[in-house]
Amino acid sequence: MADSYQQLKEQVLQARDSGHKLNIVGGDSKAFMGRDAAPDAATLNVGEHTGIVEYHPVELVLTVRAGTSLSEIEATLAEQGQCLHFEPPHFGAASTIGGTLACNLSGPGRPWAGSVRDQVLGIRLLNGKGEHLRFGGQVMKNVAGYDVSRLHAGALGTLGLITEISMKVMPKPAASLTLVQDMGMDEVIHYMNSRAAEPKPITAACWVDGKVYLRLSGAKSAVEATAGKWSGEVMEQGDQFWQQVQDMQHEFFAGNDVPLWRFSVGSTAATPKLEGNWFIDWAGSQRWFRGAGELKDLEPAARAAGGQVSLFRGGDRSGEVMHHQPDALKAIQRRLKNAFDPDNIFNPGRLYSWL
Repeated sequence: MADSYQQLKEQVLQARDSGHKLNIVGGDSKAFMGRDAAPDAATLNVGEHTGIVEYHPVELVLTVRAGTSLSEIEATLAEQGQCLHFEPPHFGAASTIGGTLACNLSGPGRPWAGSVRDQVLGIRLLNGKGEHLRFGGQVMKNVAGYDVSRLHAGALGTLGLITEISMKVMPKPAASLTLVQDMGMDEVIHYMNSRAAEPKPITAACWVDGKVYLRLSGAKSAVEATAGKWSGEVMEQGDQFWQQVQDMQHEFFAGNDVPLWRFSVGSTAATPKLEGNWFIDWAGSQRWFRGAGELKDLEPAARAAGGQVSLFRGGDRSGEVMHHQPDALKAIQRRLKNAFDPDNIFNPGRLYSWL
């Protein structure tokens, strides 16, 4: 596999010498995210840079190459009764762990289990100079220096090519069930936040189509005791429902004819009054909106709710798709880009037009 590292490094150095740009691709399952890729950029394929480097089930630590599929990782962990606690969405069989980190994608349990960013212990990275760098480590108690590893979560590959990732894994819960009941959108925010504040084994909470869903996971005795006290009917296909939510295969997300917007807001904030349909997740912190509109018109509603909005899928991707950033943050992001990728080789303009 050393040849794989060397091939990637040579491609980066060739691009730098020739002045060409590179579009990083792993499983190509997330091509719809971010702005349109630069039309003149060559493809830098990480999809064949695969394999588990180290796995220590007792230590709950896994190190994998960035092109490794989520399916392969989860199958290996399942043999030991373990899982990726942040529940990464699968947008296809080829979805990779590197793309998941680059896009900072986490599933329905994110407020309780943490995000992919929270699980990362360290990474290896090819920067724009062709240098193969290592940040962080492979142990949970590594706290030395700047936390550069997590800086790459959500950067969409604009800061460099992630080649290897070390992360925490967790045991699968002993028991899990889902409670469902009818509830209006106006009252569900208070309800979900109230339930989330209780010291109970809640691990997911969402609302869609007039119904609220609460998932309980953990020790069987605690799950059953909580279900006996809380209202709602036990959902027979609860695990299947949450898998659909995790992979964005629920019917709410079907089709690309109407843009899909992601609001990341305060969990207790009122839902913006917009013409369209809503899917409320993460007990109110993440709200998906299906409706026409422009980013500049939706940003005030997101700010009023204490957060930001981005165009997740569909719509016009030639313009900005991420929430406007103040000048101070733009300056920091440009300095980081210049430090990691001074010749602007990696995914130019994919995150912002100015980056």
